[in-house]
Amino acid sequence: MKTLTRQLHVGPVAVGGGAPCAVQSMCSTDTRDIKATLAQIQALNTVGCEIVRCAVPDADAADALAAIKAQSPIPVIADIHFDYKLALRVLEGGIDGLRLNPGNIGEHWKVAEVVKSAAERKVPIRIGVNAGSLEKHLLEKYGHPTAEAMVESAMGHIRILEELNYQEIKVSLKASDVPKTVEAYRLLSSQVNYPLHIGITEAGTIFSGTIKSSVGLGILLHAGIGDTLRVSLTGDPVDEVRVGYEILKSLGLRQRGVNFVSCPTCGRCQINLIRVAEEVEKRLQSVDKQITVAVMGCAVNGPGEAREADVGVAGGKGEGLIFRKGEVVRKVSEAELADALLEEINNL
Repeated sequence: MKTLTRQLHVGPVAVGGGAPCAVQSMCSTDTRDIKATLAQIQALNTVGCEIVRCAVPDADAADALAAIKAQSPIPVIADIHFDYKLALRVLEGGIDGLRLNPGNIGEHWKVAEVVKSAAERKVPIRIGVNAGSLEKHLLEKYGHPTAEAMVESAMGHIRILEELNYQEIKVSLKASDVPKTVEAYRLLSSQVNYPLHIGITEAGTIFSGTIKSSVGLGILLHAGIGDTLRVSLTGDPVDEVRVGYEILKSLGLRQRGVNFVSCPTCGRCQINLIRVAEEVEKRLQSVDKQITVAVMGCAVNGPGEAREADVGVAGGKGEGLIFRKGEVVRKVSEAELADALLEEINNL
């Protein structure tokens, strides 16, 4: 059962309040390079990214972000640290959201100015607590970045905004340690009803990062925690979005693109199943049909799985049977399997 949080909007995207968990990413380009940043946003949009964040290290980046926002097909969040003037600048430029910790931008009047401008434009603020950058007094109190320290940090930032009567708040509590991250989100979820942005930070490369993110986000999502997510990978942001959707699909929470099923291979297999499965999966990345495709290697489990899929193949000796909607439609050679499968998918 999904935890019901307050609802806010990042541009047209509803966040919280029972809305589907939104998939977001962050541009790895220099924000000042408008052309490159827009190209990456378009690539992210193509694979289903619903919200994108861009770094704003200086005034030039803030000015560029206004041009990027004006041409972006999806909502854009500005990533601000320490400088309230940059926050004011991107708000004036029409940004859809701020990632900003109010306790880190100086005197109370500076925070008040940012909140006033955000409130006028109904722009939400995401408080982002990271285990690697906790306040010094919390590290002294807890000894190291614990889940309790992360939650206390978040609550401190939340109070600053609440004292200014601002509740368009989203919160994240990220660590590279999976159990610590899960514990922190569980603790905060029991104390506030603001939407939560979930992620395992500095998770690693596409291999290790996908595993850590799948475990951590899977635990949280299954417990009903998480209104937006980012899979943080050392690599192409496009892969972050793809992995995010696969995590959501595996739990039955979102459906985008093809549900791909393939067997692990064994000594019974008499075709090059790995090659066929990899080729089919790669070619399916551009297919946005809500169907199940099965690539199976032998006659034991293959026909059953292939028959249950919308389209499937069950391998034989150097050949395979192509199934569509539970019926065998043809037999083709191993070399033709991928093409035949894609042809049947296109015919659906």
